[in-house]
Amino acid sequence: MPDVLVLVDHDGERVHKSTYELLAAARRLGDPAAVVVGTPGTAARLGEPLARHGATVVYAAESAEAGEFLATPAVDALQLALRESGPAAVLVSATTDGKEVAGRLAARLDAGLLIDVVDLDSSGAVTQIVFGGSYTVRSQVTHGIPVIALRPGSFEPEEHPVQTAERELALPPIDPAASARITARHAALAGDRPALTEATVVVSGGRGVGGADGFAVVEELADALGGAVGASRAAVDAGYYPHQYQVGQTGKSVSPQLYIALGISGAIQHLAGMQTSKTIVAVNKDPEAPVFGLADYGVVGDLFAVAPRLTQDVAARRAGS
Repeated sequence: MPDVLVLVDHDGERVHKSTYELLAAARRLGDPAAVVVGTPGTAARLGEPLARHGATVVYAAESAEAGEFLATPAVDALQLALRESGPAAVLVSATTDGKEVAGRLAARLDAGLLIDVVDLDSSGAVTQIVFGGSYTVRSQVTHGIPVIALRPGSFEPEEHPVQTAERELALPPIDPAASARITARHAALAGDRPALTEATVVVSGGRGVGGADGFAVVEELADALGGAVGASRAAVDAGYYPHQYQVGQTGKSVSPQLYIALGISGAIQHLAGMQTSKTIVAVNKDPEAPVFGLADYGVVGDLFAVAPRLTQDVAARRAGS
C-alpha cells in the first residue's frame, strides 16, 4: 500500500492526541508514515508511541533551528518526505499552525488542498465543513497529491502496533529574512484540565454567563465531567475568559463526544467551531436561540439554576460508582 504522510503534532516530549487521530485516518488510505520535525533527539523520544499507533515509518527531520521558526521547517520536512515516498496523501491537524503548513505545502506542490475535513474514505473522498460552518460537502482532490487538514476530534485514536523504520531527513538551512522566527514561548495556564482540542467533553460559556465571575459555574461543571472549558467569541471579547479558550471560526475547532453550551446564543461563528461534536447540549433562557437548532438536547432556563444542579448530579453519580 502507498504511504500516507502524517505531520506529528508534539511538544518535544509528548505526541498530541490529534496525531493519533491522523494516524487512524491515514490507515484508510494506506500505510501511515509519521514526519517528526524538531531538535535532535525528538524522533527517538516519540518513536514508541507512534509505532504503537501504526506509524510504519518515522521520518526524523531534525536540526538545531527547527524549533526556532514557524511553519517553514514543517513544510520543508514534508516536501522532503514526499520525494522519498511518493505518498497517496498528506495529513495534518487542522489547527492554526497546521492550516498554515497545509496551505504553504499545497502551494509549493501545486496540489489540491482540503481544509476542515471531518471524515474520509478509502477513495480519498472527504467530508468537510465550508463557508464558516454553513455547509457540509463531499470533496476530492483531482490534481496532485492531496493535502488534507483534519479537524481534531473527528477520528478516534486506535492502537495498531507495527514495526517502525526510522529515516532521517536533512532539513535545508532556513532563510531568516523569509521566515517568521519564534522569539519567545509562554506556557498556557491550563491547570489539570485536558487541552481544549483534545478533550472528550467541553463545557463552554457565552455572554449569558454575565461576567468573569460567572465562569465559575462553567468551570465547576467541566471539572465534574473531567472536561475542558471553552468560551464564545462574545464572552472573550467582553473579557470574561482568555482568548486561548475561544471556540469558533476565529478560535479553536473542537469535536468532543459531549459539548455543553451555557448561555451561548449560537451565532454561526461559534457553531462553525463545534457543530461536529457528537452530542450537543444547550442551556439558554431564550427559546428562539439559534443554538437550539443544532443541539441534540436543549434546556430553556437559567444556566445558574441548571448547571449547578447538573454538576451536583454528576458528582453524586461518580461518588455512587
